Amino acid sequence: MFVCLPLDEWEIIETKLRALPSLREENRRLQRLLIGNAVDLELDGSGRFLVPPRLREYAKLDKRAMLVGQLNKFQLWDEDAWDAVSAADLAAIQQPGAMPDELRDLIL
Repeated sequence: MFVCLPLDEWEIIETKLRALPSLREENRRLQRLLIGNAVDLELDGSGRFLVPPRLREYAKLDKRAMLVGQLNKFQLWDEDAWDAVSAADLAAIQQPGAMPDELRDLIL
């Protein structure tokens, strides 16, 4: 899975990453991973974007993928991985006490 962010959302994250003290190794590590792997994606005339090979390999994307909306971003998953995570999440929230109190009254 990898995350697709609108440019304005990415710029917020990038600003926060730049503000981290660079003397701390964990900050440099996070900056390397997030900024070093960030890619600008352009939509073609049909509204499609090409996922670079290294990101396709990282997300284990092959033939079928799921573009999953997550409020201010999208996640791109391999379909089988998405199905497995969705099933596990559904099972987890059905366990007694698993749902946070502030979400108990949420009606969809």
